[in-house]
Amino acid sequence: MRRIARAYVRLWGLGDLAGIAELVVSELVTNAFLHGQGNVVRFRMRRDESCVRIEVGDGTPVTIPEQQSVDVLAEDGRGLLLVAAYAHELCLTDDGTGVRCSLPIPGGVR
Repeated sequence: MRRIARAYVRLWGLGDLAGIAELVVSELVTNAFLHGQGNVVRFRMRRDESCVRIEVGDGTPVTIPEQQSVDVLAEDGRGLLLVAAYAHELCLTDDGTGVRCSLPIPGGVR
């Protein structure tokens, strides 16, 4: 899914966002696999004039995960901190079975 995210962002001429999109998709998909209840994890990316929108879900009702305090030496637990650092509007999808966020396009429309 990371490679697909990177490929689409580059196809849209937004190579500057490729690494960030890959990171956000990776973190959200990993959370869906680790904490989701469904059998299938899906992700979707769309681009509009101002941002790239990313949705990840497993088809079962979810809640927005809360960011936790992480010990400096911990090997995991920083994913949502990374997502929050780059993405805007981390929220539930309209049907409540996934999360979505947006990555602002630097400089606006391209």
